[in-house]
Amino acid sequence: MLTDDGKHLYVSWDEYHLLIERLALKVHNSGWAFDQILCLARGGLRPGDMLSRVFDKPLAIMSTSSYRSDAGTIQGRLDLATYITLPKGELAGRVLLVDDLADTGVTLKAVVDRLRGMPSISELRSSVIWVKGVSSYTPDYYVESLPTSPWIHQPFEDYDSLRPDGLARKLAV
Repeated sequence: MLTDDGKHLYVSWDEYHLLIERLALKVHNSGWAFDQILCLARGGLRPGDMLSRVFDKPLAIMSTSSYRSDAGTIQGRLDLATYITLPKGELAGRVLLVDDLADTGVTLKAVVDRLRGMPSISELRSSVIWVKGVSSYTPDYYVESLPTSPWIHQPFEDYDSLRPDGLARKLAV
């Protein structure tokens, strides 16, 4: 649900899963056949996992990080993992890159540039749930365009500030 001021978008678990399903259909309806999925951790883990299951394709993971300060709301230096984790072999062929959103576009562009430099990748396409209006990069596939660039409150963000002692209190029934 987008707030009246256009600055915040609140997403429930049901809405989140539906959006990932819509993303899967967009990719499917494009007719593009890919060999592997590479998701960007952390935001792309859940969409990547679901797409890997729906398309029955191997899932590779690349860790990235730029939002660390103030409970993950302040963007800092972009860190890209040196290695990509996958069950076997190497990242190769036609690869679908998956993340949750194109916020500023900096992370996606940096990853795309790095992957396009890998000779083992013959074709690369990118996909996200949301593209913000301020993004400098537009993925090949996305579900929603957000021209006002709201802060997206995703359902799993409750865990960003929940620590074991808070979890123990929550589950003490």
